[in-house]
Amino acid sequence: MNTLSPQVAHGALESPAAWLRQLADTAIAAVHPDTLLPDRLPEPPRGRTLVVGAGKAAAAMAAALERSWQAHQPEAPLEGLVVTRYGHGPQGKGPQGPQSECRRIEVLEASHPMPDDLSEQAARRMLEAVQDLGEDDLVIALVSGGGSSLMTLPAPGVSLAEKQAINKALLRSGAPIREINTVRRHLSAIKGGRLAAAAHPARVLTWLISDVPGDEASLIASGPTLPDASRPAEALAILERHAIEVSDGVRQCLTGQATPPRPDDAGFARDESEILARARDALAAAQAAAEHDGIEVRLLGDDLEGEARALGRAQGRMALSAQDGLERPLLILSGGETSVTVEGDGRGGRNVEYLLGLFATLKGAPGIHAVAVDTDGIDGSEDNAGAHCSPEDWGRAQAAGLDPDDYLSRNDAYTFFEALDDLIVTGPTRTNVNDFRAILVLPRTS
Repeated sequence: MNTLSPQVAHGALESPAAWLRQLADTAIAAVHPDTLLPDRLPEPPRGRTLVVGAGKAAAAMAAALERSWQAHQPEAPLEGLVVTRYGHGPQGKGPQGPQSECRRIEVLEASHPMPDDLSEQAARRMLEAVQDLGEDDLVIALVSGGGSSLMTLPAPGVSLAEKQAINKALLRSGAPIREINTVRRHLSAIKGGRLAAAAHPARVLTWLISDVPGDEASLIASGPTLPDASRPAEALAILERHAIEVSDGVRQCLTGQATPPRPDDAGFARDESEILARARDALAAAQAAAEHDGIEVRLLGDDLEGEARALGRAQGRMALSAQDGLERPLLILSGGETSVTVEGDGRGGRNVEYLLGLFATLKGAPGIHAVAVDTDGIDGSEDNAGAHCSPEDWGRAQAAGLDPDDYLSRNDAYTFFEALDDLIVTGPTRTNVNDFRAILVLPRTS
C-alpha cells in the first residue's frame, strides 16, 4: 500500500533534516558493539584466554566482551590489550546508555590516520603478549577499521618515518583502501596474518567489524590475524602506479624473499573468523526504519568507491531525475568508502566533499535533502562526522557569497558547511562501517 504512516507526516515531511539525522543514528546503533556482542561468547579454553585488537571499535568491542564474559562465565580467566584511536576509548555512551570501562582488558590509544610512536608500541606489546602460547590457549582478536594505523610495526629494514610518509602519500593520492592496505601489509611485521602466526599453536578467533568495500576480511585493519594471499611485488606495483618514491630499504623489503603467512599454512587450520557487522547492516537498519514510515527506498549498494565529489554529483543528478513524476517520498541510500584526491589546502573529509558535490549539482532544488556521515563519528581528521544539506541552504550560501565549486577546488568542504552551520558533530561513535549516505527526495508540490 502506497500510503504514508503518521510518522512521515510528523517526521520526514515536517523536519527532513531531523528525520535524516535520526535515520543515521539508527544505522549506527545497528552496528555498534553494544548491539553485536552481548551474549556472544566462545567456550572457555583449558588454558588462557587472551584478547588483542585494534581499530576505532576496539575499545567498545573489548568493553562489550568483558561485560558479557562477566555475566556468563565470571570465574574463567580473561586478559589482554587493545588499541584504539585517541578519544575512542570505552568511556561515554553506547546505544544502551553509559558504558563501564574495561577492567581485565587494557585499552591503549594511538594516532589515526597517521601512525605515531604509540602505534608502534602497541603493536610490539601485542606481539609480546601472544608469545609462548600453547595449543590449549585461545586468542580473541577484535578487529575493526582504523587498525592499520593504530597498530603499526614496520618490517625489518623499514623505519616508522618511512611508513608514515608512504601512508600520507597514499592517502593524498586517492588510492582505494584495497591498495593502501596491500602496501601496509607488506611493509609490516604484524599485519597480513603475522600476529596470528606469532600466537600459534594457540587457536585464534577473530571478530571483525568491516569498514572495507566488499568486506574482504583480510583487508580490514590490514588483517593482523588473517593470512594474506597477495605478494610483495603487488605492493611495489601500487607504489609505482601512484608515483610514490620509496627508499632502498622499502624497495628491498618488497623485492626480497620474505613473504607473509599464506592461507594454506598449517597454523591457521584451527583459526576462525567472523564479520559481526558491515555497511550493509547499517543500511538495512535505515531501510527498515524508512519503510516502516511508508517511504520507498532505493538502495544503491554498500560498497561504492571512487572520487567523493564525483559520486556526489552523480547522485545529485539521480535525485533530480527521480523526482520527475514522484508520488511519494523516496530515500536513496548508499555506503562504502570514497576517496579524495587532495589538490588544495582546505579542510574536510570524504563525506563533506561528497555532500558538497551533491549540493553543487542540486542548486537548491526544492524537496531534496541529504546527509552524509562517517559511521565512526570522524570525517577524515576533522571533528565532525559529516554534514547535511537542504534546499534552503542554497539561497543562504548565495547570500553569503559561498561558491561550492570554489570550495571544492580547495578541498575545503568543511569550511563551506561550517559557514552554513550544517556540520554534524557526534564525537566518536566507537564503531566503524564507513560512509552512510542518505538522500530524501520529496514529491514536487506544484
